[in-house]
Amino acid sequence: MRIALLEDELAQARNIETLLADNQHQCDSFQTGQSFLSAVTHRSYDLLILDWQIPDMTGIDVLKDVREQLNWPIPVVFLTQRDSEQDIVQALDAGADDYLSKPARPGELLARIHALVRRSNPEVDRQMLEFGPFTIDTKARTIVLHGEQLTLTDKDFDLTLFLFQNKGRLLTREMLLERVWGVTRDINTRTVDTHMSRLRRRLGIKPENGFRIKTIYQRGYRLESMDDIARDAAEDGSLPIDDMPPIQ
Repeated sequence: MRIALLEDELAQARNIETLLADNQHQCDSFQTGQSFLSAVTHRSYDLLILDWQIPDMTGIDVLKDVREQLNWPIPVVFLTQRDSEQDIVQALDAGADDYLSKPARPGELLARIHALVRRSNPEVDRQMLEFGPFTIDTKARTIVLHGEQLTLTDKDFDLTLFLFQNKGRLLTREMLLERVWGVTRDINTRTVDTHMSRLRRRLGIKPENGFRIKTIYQRGYRLESMDDIARDAAEDGSLPIDDMPPIQ
């Protein structure tokens, strides 16, 4: 799991980073709200941990910006010394999913993180996943479209599964390389573009089948449900405006 931490006290940040790393999680820590926001709006994270009192803005302001700028409900945990009922209510009303007072007990912090991620993506641990006409068997590693099993390579299956498990979420090329290919160093990201283009053809991911893979200029890709797009358009009374370049 990839986690972004907003914590201006270096000693506490290092302790949390070590705890998460010891439990196979990657943690990027930031000391200011602006640096944190820049990272979470340009990279892909599974969960955010926020302090309240930071040098350049409040954790509440950071949370509000996150909720406005990100296109999916990423889990957010407040970890702060402020522990009054009023503070907790304010944070939860602003969009936080959980609230812990410092110092957090390591086991409790990990348990709450794991619980939040399970709730935000309940399909992660299921064997049979259904998305419109697509049926994915995570154990047999097969994908069926309209009753017909598709022929895919192992890497194509891994990429498809990750896309559907993160439907509606912006996935950067770097994150896809890390999660699907297991690559953490910089390599040519055309690998992702090539596989994504092939998936569009092999899987029939197109509006007629209820989904599209949208290219987000200079950032990555997002699997979108046509039902979600139609619902959003109906709610705001407008048609969605696509980012450039157009969908391939």
